Amino acid sequence: MADGLRHEMRDGVSHITLDRPEALNALTPDLRDRVIELLAQASADPRTRAVVLTGTGRGFCAGADLRGGGAAGGERVAGDVARMLRLGAQRLIAAVLDCEKPVLAAVNGTAAGLGAHLAFACDLVLAAESARFIEVFVRRGLVPDGGGAYLLPRLIGPQRAKELMFFGDALQAADAERLGLVNRVVPDGELAETAGAWATRLAAGPTRALALTKQLVNASLDGDRGTAFAAEATAQEINMTTADAQEGVAAFVARRDARFRGR
Repeated sequence: MADGLRHEMRDGVSHITLDRPEALNALTPDLRDRVIELLAQASADPRTRAVVLTGTGRGFCAGADLRGGGAAGGERVAGDVARMLRLGAQRLIAAVLDCEKPVLAAVNGTAAGLGAHLAFACDLVLAAESARFIEVFVRRGLVPDGGGAYLLPRLIGPQRAKELMFFGDALQAADAERLGLVNRVVPDGELAETAGAWATRLAAGPTRALALTKQLVNASLDGDRGTAFAAEATAQEINMTTADAQEGVAAFVARRDARFRGR
């Protein structure tokens, strides 16, 4: 277990909690790799039906820990930075996007840089009223990384994305909800309860159908209509072989609630 992280399985939900409150949960390489590992485990484990990602203290995640070893030291040569991003921040964001279970972000405080992109990569985003999102890269003279220039235009369009990235202003939770970056804003004291309720609903759902739905939606942003329609048909063909699909149809015919088992 990496320092600065808590992990707990409860009722089919993998709870991943970043726990470095003194550093606003900034990600060290070890911590980042542990989150990637846990997301991969969630994909492979049929007992896991959903994932909740949150933090402790005043921060959800302040991005990469540049003070604690998040940046490569020593002399650099051409290719070092690109390699570091591919194997680090980009791999983390891909792990969230590719996770075969729904990933819910419960943003409890500041989400900056890579931390903001970690939240935006999740399938659903709940935010406490005190949460804020910051595209901090411009303040450091940097290009946004960790998938930001991929995620943000798809979520809010290019002009809004450029505004956030060009100015680096803190975006309050209510404004993030208005723009469509957040599904719902809740009082700080209700964040954990609301996230738990949403996760329970996700864990009770048809897990394989949700996984295929996630893949279809994510892929639709990059393809044309013909490709999307073909992928949809293939996904439905695969899904109809699952026990949950058969249960769903049987429950409809019998006029009862479906009881999905994630199979």
